[in-house]
Amino acid sequence: ETLKLLKDEERKIVLTILNDEDEDQSQNLIKLLKAAASANPDLVFSYVGVEQWEDFADKFEANQKTKLPKMIVWNGNEEYFSVIGVESLDAEDQGTQISRFLEGYREGRTERKTVKGPSFMDFIHSLVGIRTVYILVFIVAMMMLIQSIGKEDDMPRVGSQDAVDHAGSSEAESSRYGLEKKED
Repeated sequence: ETLKLLKDEERKIVLTILNDEDEDQSQNLIKLLKAAASANPDLVFSYVGVEQWEDFADKFEANQKTKLPKMIVWNGNEEYFSVIGVESLDAEDQGTQISRFLEGYREGRTERKTVKGPSFMDFIHSLVGIRTVYILVFIVAMMMLIQSIGKEDDMPRVGSQDAVDHAGSSEAESSRYGLEKKED
């Protein structure tokens, strides 16, 4: 719900990406962000935890391997800005680091990036699991088996029809002659 509200917002969004929203260090940082929000009404301050919203954080190149917390300025759509020199926050004196981040943003020391959207290959990787591979192999094997059985049924056998006709006529003749022999 909050993300929907942020997308409708006209102001730029200062997004802080945390490792886990529930940690004590994260709670202290959230308090600092609230103080910065009241001092900077032209910006919206928000945060997201990688543990809670991994897919969303990954769009901003933030995952378990990234040094967190990470701050960016997002326009709510396709692009965001990273302040050069202040890519992540250290554990000590985060209030000063937030101020340096905002100062760098206002001075234009930023690097423009685009939100990493879902690519076709990411979609394929999400679909393809080991179970999917097993199912595909099973389906292909069944199709090959059905096709090979179907080919055996469709192949004409040489002399098979003649043999059936000859066997049928000789049976009819022998049964007819056999009845006559018994009557005699």
